[in-house]
Amino acid sequence: MQPYVTLGAKDGPASFAFYDAVLATIGWASHVSFPGWRAYSVRGAGEGLVFWVIAPFDGGEAGVGNGTMVGFPAASPEEVDAFHAAALANGGSDEGAPGPRPHYGPNWYAAYVRDPTGNKLSVVFNG
Repeated sequence: MQPYVTLGAKDGPASFAFYDAVLATIGWASHVSFPGWRAYSVRGAGEGLVFWVIAPFDGGEAGVGNGTMVGFPAASPEEVDAFHAAALANGGSDEGAPGPRPHYGPNWYAAYVRDPTGNKLSVVFNG
């Protein structure tokens, strides 16, 4: 079984549009969709870590975990900037503008956002 992460979505179509745009900035794409579910992976290959955006299994409203965050790797500071800009342009909100984060390491460049449901995401270049 391959490793995966799931985040709940309050509004599937809005969340899918958000993730389609945001993850494209770092070379990720959807490789499979079902009603209320969409999976993303590097290059849309369906290999390695798979990131699922889903309607909750219990049929209840999606909630945000306190302290929960999913981090995505970026290949450059420019990808971090593009990810952050795409998030804000597609219904996300700012949780930390792109920039150096020397407290994590001398080469960290990161940004933090929330998706339309309120899930927290980071994108990090550590080059």
